[in-house]
Amino acid sequence: MRNVDNAAGAGLGQVAAAFIKLGFTAFGGPAAAYAMMRQEFVVRRRWLTEDEFLDFLGIANIVPGPNATELAILIGFKQGGWAGLIVAGAAYILPAMAIVLGLAWGYVRFGALPELTGILNGVKPVVVAILLAALAGMLKPRLKQPAGLVLVGVVFLAYLGGISPLVLLIAGAVLMALIRGVQSSESGWFSLLLLPFFADPLRVLAERAVFSIWRLFWLFLKAGALMYGSGYVLLAFIHDDLVVRMGWLTESQLVDAIAVGQVTPGPLSTTATFVGYLLGGVPAALLATLAMFLPSFIFVGIVYFAVNKLRESRLVRTLLDGVNFAALGLMAGVTWEIGRAALVDPLAMLIAVLAVILIWRFKVDPPWLVLCGALVGLARVMLG
Repeated sequence: MRNVDNAAGAGLGQVAAAFIKLGFTAFGGPAAAYAMMRQEFVVRRRWLTEDEFLDFLGIANIVPGPNATELAILIGFKQGGWAGLIVAGAAYILPAMAIVLGLAWGYVRFGALPELTGILNGVKPVVVAILLAALAGMLKPRLKQPAGLVLVGVVFLAYLGGISPLVLLIAGAVLMALIRGVQSSESGWFSLLLLPFFADPLRVLAERAVFSIWRLFWLFLKAGALMYGSGYVLLAFIHDDLVVRMGWLTESQLVDAIAVGQVTPGPLSTTATFVGYLLGGVPAALLATLAMFLPSFIFVGIVYFAVNKLRESRLVRTLLDGVNFAALGLMAGVTWEIGRAALVDPLAMLIAVLAVILIWRFKVDPPWLVLCGALVGLARVMLG
């Protein structure tokens, strides 16, 4: 990997512009964001090699917090050092936060969400196409690694069977080490390195109480520090803390918060922005967003250098390779689930097929396809 110090301060304007664009157009959740970042930074801009991208994807899936945001932070770190880390993360988060704030304002003012079902139905087939193209691109150079491909298949089936993504990532690392017969005294202290990410600090002993903006900050800070797998894990934290124990949100409001996260671009974790606005207006929205993403900036900065050093170890290279193949299996599982939900009629299937051809054969930038899909979905609703 390129030396971060040499890159510090270089290309920050390009970093900001690239991630602002993704922040406005990365519909479809973390897996779709991975695919769009790969298209942008591996295929189009060539800031990363396929191996570097998969390394970063593996790190992002190891570190707790919103994974797509962490991948953005890692790419920014490589391109522009510490300044790039901050710029990339902020540029990716702020567009989605602004959109969610606008929807939250409308929700509070008018008591309902805008009708976005048609747009979402047009975007989903494009997301499936983006995922398929990305999977094909990442698997192509690894077709001569049968053990890794078997691992992708096993993780894919296990994910569909309901096994936790975190468990599958760890299992992928261990299985790859066993397959390659790697034995090393380093394994003990490497495991210790991962222990902090599995430690669950003492739960906040909270009961139904008057709203407190600082307690809200703590609850989202805890969620950001412990969340594994994807932004959807955040919803479990929100339900447990804010609906069940604190009673600050209703079940209906939680459902609406989920809908906002699904139909807006950027990280799903900006659901924290929506919830914060509902509970305490703009100040609470900003604090909840800061709390949600702050752990990611801290963890990524620490783990990046640790993994960079550890990458020299044969054991660590093998473990990360296992995590990378497992991540591809998870991505395949997400693609399957999104595809089943999205490709429900001939028009959706046609959109997906055309989008795959345009991405794979003509290298069309995915954000333009997302926009076209949204327009097709909107036109379908308006024409009845």
